[in-house]
Amino acid sequence: MPELTRRRALGAAAALAAVAGGQALTATAPASASTPAAGHHDGPEPFDEVYRGRRIEGRAAAGGHHHGGGYGVFVDGVELHVMQNADGSWISVVSHYDPVATPRAAARAAVVELQGAPLVPLG
Repeated sequence: MPELTRRRALGAAAALAAVAGGQALTATAPASASTPAAGHHDGPEPFDEVYRGRRIEGRAAAGGHHHGGGYGVFVDGVELHVMQNADGSWISVVSHYDPVATPRAAARAAVVELQGAPLVPLG
C-alpha cells in the first residue's frame, strides 16, 4: 500500500469536496427562467401585445444574424436587435446597458426608451 503523504491527503480531500459541491449544486439548483421545462421548445415564449401604444412581438426567427438564438423581437413591425447574455439576461440595441430577464422585457424597455420615436431598422 502506498504511503499516505500530505500531498495525497490534500488531493483526495480536494477531489471529494469538488464532487460533493457539484452534487449539492445540482440537487439544489432552481430552474431558471431561461431553462425550458420538460416538453417545451428551446427559447423564450412568443408574445404579441400592445405596450404603451406600440405593438411589440417576439417569436422564433430563422436566420443566422440573430444574437438572440434564433429569436426575433419587433416594435411596430421593425426588428429590434436583441442579444442574450451568458447569464441568461437580454439586452437590445436600444437599451444595451440595461439587461432584463426576457425578450418581452427588452421590447418594453425599448418602447420606454424610444419615447414615441420610431425604431429605425439596422442595415
